[in-house]
Amino acid sequence: MDQLPRISETEWEIMRVVWSRNPISAAEIIESLVAHDPTWHPVTAKTLLNRLVKKGVLGYDLEGRSYLYRPLVRERDCVNAVSSSFLQRVFGGSLNLMVAHFVEHRKLSPKQIKELRRLLDGPN
Repeated sequence: MDQLPRISETEWEIMRVVWSRNPISAAEIIESLVAHDPTWHPVTAKTLLNRLVKKGVLGYDLEGRSYLYRPLVRERDCVNAVSSSFLQRVFGGSLNLMVAHFVEHRKLSPKQIKELRRLLDGPN
């Protein structure tokens, strides 16, 4: 898939479940969503599952009377696409500006600072 389709915030929630456990039935997806957020409604989840299938990011197999869903795109590829889009839209593509913004506006723990330094230093 050359260009990944845009995935909404609620569709990301469904995709996280599918990426973590696949193949997975619609009932299991809904159960997992409701366990994290009781306001999820089964009809909404099924609508979003159908939308994700139409977008080409989910596939399914019919097993008996159940649809078993599987991802057709890798989580890493979707994260990379959204990250690049965010970086371009919000920071004009400047990684330096983005990192500076988050360092200045978020309270980082000593552990997070150490990890950030390790990442910036790169492999030794």
